[in-house]
Amino acid sequence: MADNKTVVILGGSLGGLHVAHALLKKHQQYPNLRNTHFYWNIASVRAIIPGQIPDQKMLRELSEALQPYPSNMYELVIGEAISSDFTAKTVKVQLSNSAADAQTREIVYDHLVLATGARYTNDTPWKANSDYQSLISLLHETASRVEKAGHIIVAGAGATGVEVAGELGYEYGKTKTITLLASGQHVLPGEQESLSTATENELKKLNVTVQKGARVKDVARSADDKYTIQLENGQNLECNLYLPTQGMVPNSDYVDTKHLDPKTKTVLVDEFLHVTGVPGNNVWAVGDIVSKPRAGFMITQKQASSVAKNVELSLLQGKEPVPAKGPPVDILACAVGRGRGVGRMGSIRLPSFGVWLAKGRTLGMQLVDQYISGSIA
Repeated sequence: MADNKTVVILGGSLGGLHVAHALLKKHQQYPNLRNTHFYWNIASVRAIIPGQIPDQKMLRELSEALQPYPSNMYELVIGEAISSDFTAKTVKVQLSNSAADAQTREIVYDHLVLATGARYTNDTPWKANSDYQSLISLLHETASRVEKAGHIIVAGAGATGVEVAGELGYEYGKTKTITLLASGQHVLPGEQESLSTATENELKKLNVTVQKGARVKDVARSADDKYTIQLENGQNLECNLYLPTQGMVPNSDYVDTKHLDPKTKTVLVDEFLHVTGVPGNNVWAVGDIVSKPRAGFMITQKQASSVAKNVELSLLQGKEPVPAKGPPVDILACAVGRGRGVGRMGSIRLPSFGVWLAKGRTLGMQLVDQYISGSIA
């Protein structure tokens, strides 16, 4: 039943690589569509601190992950999905490894997995918004500017903003001015007020100033590399480096809008992680492109495992898929520098030391080898 069947996986990050390993370990004939490198973006908040994380640990070649498998089991296509036709079962890709970057290729699939994640609308390294060399250059440039700046403003007080401000405060809190802008009256918006208060206290220990009610309206960068930040309340702020952490959007431009949430542009899925409204139920989605119930590493892991299992059930065994399983309890863990952290397990607050031990100590760098080797799947 599996003979000559093609599963196309769009995206080579946490969800896509997880699904690829799970399928390639067991079965043949699974071509995969992905990028050139696996990027451990979870540690990007620390990689902007000079000398903390080498490039070769942040980015690993996907060809290394595929090397153990016979070459007839997969195809690595380097490019960007630009359109899809779920009725015709095709995806059009703009190739980036050809002599002419404008060259496109249409790929036919039996099952399709959407794992293209999300990107930031600004030029920051929190996600892999570009090719390998551009991403390396951006990391190096950001680290260099961090080292030189006397006053750094981080905009956006969600988990990424808190972690960026925490890393900067831990390294430079006594020698630079670090400011975190929160658009509302709390950091980690949507979380318990007690968790927000604990987060602010941890940042204060690192000499990070939290400015609330500070929604950014406009940013101007001068020729001498200084920033003027205009807030909606009319206040103007000046700094040497501006690091926005808001503005994350799903990479779903290649998907017909009828399959997207009209507000968030995330892909709509059912309890099996089928993309809704697709004939044949042969298109699946995982990770930040779904962001259901929210974007998160552990959620993506569980979704990837569920999709791999359901593709196997549907395509290979001719059985009905099973509902996708999420983590048994919703966990939020936020590193605050290299020594502390805040978090919760369900509604229960986690001790700072426990969050540091589980996440902040390494930011999960030890898992990179597992993703490359396939032992994570």
